[in-house]
Amino acid sequence: MLPSSTHPWQTSSSTRSGHHLTNSIGIPRGTVVLEALDKDWMDQPHYEPVTWQDRVALRMVKTLRKASDAYFKDRLLDRACMLETIAAVPGFVAGMIHHMRSLRRLVHCNWIKPTMDEAENERMHLMTFMELAKQRWHQRVLVVCGQGVFFAAYTIFYVVTPRIAHRFVGYLEEEAVHTYTEMLKMVDEGKIENVPAPKVAIQYWNMPEDATLRDVILVVRADEADHRLVNHHMGDLIANEGKGPVREGCSDYKPCDEFHVDLSIDLGPTIARRKPPAA
Repeated sequence: MLPSSTHPWQTSSSTRSGHHLTNSIGIPRGTVVLEALDKDWMDQPHYEPVTWQDRVALRMVKTLRKASDAYFKDRLLDRACMLETIAAVPGFVAGMIHHMRSLRRLVHCNWIKPTMDEAENERMHLMTFMELAKQRWHQRVLVVCGQGVFFAAYTIFYVVTPRIAHRFVGYLEEEAVHTYTEMLKMVDEGKIENVPAPKVAIQYWNMPEDATLRDVILVVRADEADHRLVNHHMGDLIANEGKGPVREGCSDYKPCDEFHVDLSIDLGPTIARRKPPAA
């Protein structure tokens, strides 16, 4: 990760053992200043496909993106609900498969927690956006059908080729970041009303009481970028003899160096706050 001289967040493994960690500006570890997310997480490194497996995964995601664009157009809140319904499936499927494999083989597996954490995080994204975009009956039918088909297909997909499955999710999260960046632009342009953040979002991310939709989009986008790094990293590990991931800020995955904020923390949900006014 970037040295502390270039950003305030401590990322070395030596700082991760305590429960009262602080960064260089005195903010508790796990705290993210919303202005930093707005500035530093707009762009992200694209994982360039190397193998045919990578190209297959990328092509699948691009196809889904085109279908989503055609159906939802500029209804980005509705798209977010559908996206999060689908995005919560891969982590659960991966965690379930590795959980059962661990029980069957009587061995430890450090793939279970990060994948299940991802699934829960995506579920909370859905719970948040459901408060903002009330779903009509035909949208609920689409969600149920889409989730059922995707769950069955991804389960088979993961059993057959977990490498492509993780690469697929990595590219899917890249598209999610682009979607939320576009949503931010629409909020800034007044095309989407910047309403108060739902209570569930304020509680989950420990956000300020006066947080808005724009603040929610910032932290959700950062979550998606983090999932992108994790899944591409897992795909790399499977390609390199299938060793399990050990998260220490993804320090062994080079593109992570381009980010100024480290969300790979072990201290629970992010504490999102605004930068204090200058004295």
